[in-house]
Amino acid sequence: MSAITHHIPDAMLAAYAAGNLPHAFAVAVASHVSLCAECRVALEAHQAVGGAVLEDTGAVAVSSSLKDNILAQLDAPFTPEPVYERNGIFPGPVMEAMNGRAPRWKKLGMGVRQDILSADANGSVRLLYIPPRQAVPDHSHNGLELTLVLQGSFSDETGRFGVGDLEIADENLEHTPVADPGEACICLAATDARLRFRALVPRLLQPLFRI
Repeated sequence: MSAITHHIPDAMLAAYAAGNLPHAFAVAVASHVSLCAECRVALEAHQAVGGAVLEDTGAVAVSSSLKDNILAQLDAPFTPEPVYERNGIFPGPVMEAMNGRAPRWKKLGMGVRQDILSADANGSVRLLYIPPRQAVPDHSHNGLELTLVLQGSFSDETGRFGVGDLEIADENLEHTPVADPGEACICLAATDARLRFRALVPRLLQPLFRI
């Protein structure tokens, strides 16, 4: 794997460490961190700072009902959550988002495929498969879009993104990502709002493809 050059902004890492990121973005950040030693070290630093703050925080009284509820949960039977390991190009957090299954690709046209891992009013997480030299239709954004490369690479108006790189696009960016020559580009894309397509056909198909 080539060196990772596009990382998570520090403020986003801090929000992730505090548990304040929406699910879609948390999956993308966790996946990048699992691939990137630099961001993993930065995340550990944020977590250490958070732990120190908690240690210095004074005790706060809680209601008896809250205490009883917590004790009841502690007495409840414990069912461990499954632990998902990396499988091929897919990091553990992506495998968790897929519940351990293989991708279920659905055609979008021009060889591009997607697998929607989750989607609700707060955002979506999907895998994208883009054949070599194929472009994703020109689009801008109604919110944030985080795109993590898992295989291959793509290029757009802001530069080139290889395996492990994370592109963060906001309302100010209009771009046309194109998969580079070589192997197909597979990405994890997380959004908190629908994309804005310039061309008519993608706009007409957008409700069907939920993107």
